[in-house]
Amino acid sequence: MRARHRLPLVLAALVAFGGCAGMTDTQQRTMTGGAAGAAGGAVIGAIAGNAGLGALIGAGAGAGGGYLYGRSKENQERAYQRGYQEGRTTRPST
Repeated sequence: MRARHRLPLVLAALVAFGGCAGMTDTQQRTMTGGAAGAAGGAVIGAIAGNAGLGALIGAGAGAGGGYLYGRSKENQERAYQRGYQEGRTTRPST
């Protein structure tokens, strides 16, 4: 790839990932899933003959999967914290 084509890609990556600082874990997982899904979908779509459609479908599937995974991890963390707090309040006396 020529040097003048690399610079816009590098800048776009820096802007995209630099914007993750204020996001929740679920939002970050949704975005990461969407990006990974778009990349994978574009590759599969290019093999099948339509990279754009493959990227679009992959991005949707990846974002959905990232969102569901993020929500699952949040629920696990809440359940852990709830159990931890209950354990602290019901500690047997010795």
